[in-house]
Amino acid sequence: MIVAGQALQRAPGAKLLVVDDRGRIAHAPRSAMVDSLRRGDLVIANDAATLPASLHGVHEPTRAHIEIRLAARRSLAVDDVKEFLAIVFGNGDFRTRTEDRPPPPRLASGDRLALGPLRAIVQCVLGHPRLITLRFEGSPAAIWQGLAHHGRPIQYAHMATLLELWDVWTPIAGAPVAFEPPSASFALDWRTLAAMRRRGIVFATLTHTAGISSTGDSELDALLPFDEPYSIPERTLRAVMRTRAQRGRVVAVGTTVVRALEDSAAHDGKLRAGAGVATLRIGESTRLKIVDAILTGTHPPGTSHYALLRAFVDEPTLCRVTRELDAHAYRTHEFGDSMLVERSARQFHATCGAEALTAA
Repeated sequence: MIVAGQALQRAPGAKLLVVDDRGRIAHAPRSAMVDSLRRGDLVIANDAATLPASLHGVHEPTRAHIEIRLAARRSLAVDDVKEFLAIVFGNGDFRTRTEDRPPPPRLASGDRLALGPLRAIVQCVLGHPRLITLRFEGSPAAIWQGLAHHGRPIQYAHMATLLELWDVWTPIAGAPVAFEPPSASFALDWRTLAAMRRRGIVFATLTHTAGISSTGDSELDALLPFDEPYSIPERTLRAVMRTRAQRGRVVAVGTTVVRALEDSAAHDGKLRAGAGVATLRIGESTRLKIVDAILTGTHPPGTSHYALLRAFVDEPTLCRVTRELDAHAYRTHEFGDSMLVERSARQFHATCGAEALTAA
C-alpha cells in the first residue's frame, strides 16, 4: 500500500477491492462500486460532519506551547460542548509525525489552558501524561464560536498541505460531531446515491462521533477507539427491519457505522432507534448481529480498523487481502482507496431476523 497524501475525496482512479462471502477477491474501479451491491441491499452511512478539533495554545502554568486534540465527549447534544476527553501534544504541528512529537509539560488538575479565544481547565489526568479531560469556560455558543474561529481539522504528517474544513466534510455531512472524518463516506456522491436508488438499493444514515485514529503513543493507541456517542434514527431502524424481512444485506459504510449498529444490538440482538454510547470493541471474537458487509478504507495490520475486519473474515483472508493491496498499489489513509468486505459464510452467522428487531 502507498500513502494517499492529497486531500482528494473522489480521485478519478480510485480503486475498490471486493471480498465476497467465500473469501474470493476481485478488483474494480471505485466508480463502479454500485455494481458490487445487490437489489434489496441497505447501505447505511455516518452523516457526522467533522469538528475543527485541533487547538493550539498555551499551558498557562508553564507558558509552554501545546496542541490539544479533542477526542471524545459524552453525547451528541448541541449544548454538551463544555467537557471533552483530549490528547495533548507538546510544541509543534502536523508536519512532525505524531510518534515524534514532544510531550506536553507536566499537566495537573486545575491547570488553565489558553487556546486562542477559548479558555479551558484540566479537570483530570487520566492515567497517562497526555490523556486528560478538560472543561471549556463560557457558554455553548461561545465555545462553538471559538472552535470555528481557532480550531483546525486534525491531521497527520502524511498530508503535505494544510487541511481545510471542507476537505474533511463528506458529501452527506450533517451535524458537526466527528473528531476525524468518517472517511469511508468520501466514496459516496449524489450520482452514486442516485444509481443505488435506480437499482433498488436503499440508503440510510446514522450519526456517530468518529474518533481519532492515532495518538502517536502505543499505550494510548491501545485504548482506541474511545467510547463514542451515536444516534440511530427511527427511519433507519425501519429500513433495517424491511431489509431483514426481504433477506437483503445490511452494508455499513465505515467502521463507525458497524460500531454503532452492533453496539445497539449487543445486549440482546435487538437493534434500537435512539441515542447510545458505543463501548463495544469489535474484533475476531465479535458475533455480528446486524451488519453483513462493510465498505471501508484500506487499513494496515496493527490498527483498530484492521482489527474490526476480523469480525468479517478470518486472518488468512486478511493476509491475502493485504498482499493484494500491496501488489496492486492501493492507497491508504483517509483519502485512499476502498474495500467492500462481505461477512464470511464460515464466520458465525448471528444476524437477527426481522422479528428480533425493535424500536426502543
